[in-house]
Amino acid sequence: MEQPMYPVASKEIGKKREELASETLKTFRSFSQQVFVEGALPSKTKELIAVAVAHVTQCPYCIRSHTMRAQAKGATGAEIMEAIWVAAEMRAGASIAHSALAIDAMK
Repeated sequence: MEQPMYPVASKEIGKKREELASETLKTFRSFSQQVFVEGALPSKTKELIAVAVAHVTQCPYCIRSHTMRAQAKGATGAEIMEAIWVAAEMRAGASIAHSALAIDAMK
């Protein structure tokens, strides 16, 4: 039987994470909640940023959760896809920008 690349999130994994570093996990959860509250940026915008960043970091768990959270905060499919395209441009742009290192090394 083929093993998935990423395990399905489960209560067992969550319990083990808490068992191994409960205070750090508690602090992280508090930080995470605070980051996404309404502020200078609306929480929907923050979730769209998170969707974009999740695609750049290629975290499948983050992609799923922040996409669902963005939808719950009123983001449309078009807004989510546009955020993903911004992420794609930024990732490609970084490759082009860093070509300066290769060009410099070719001297």
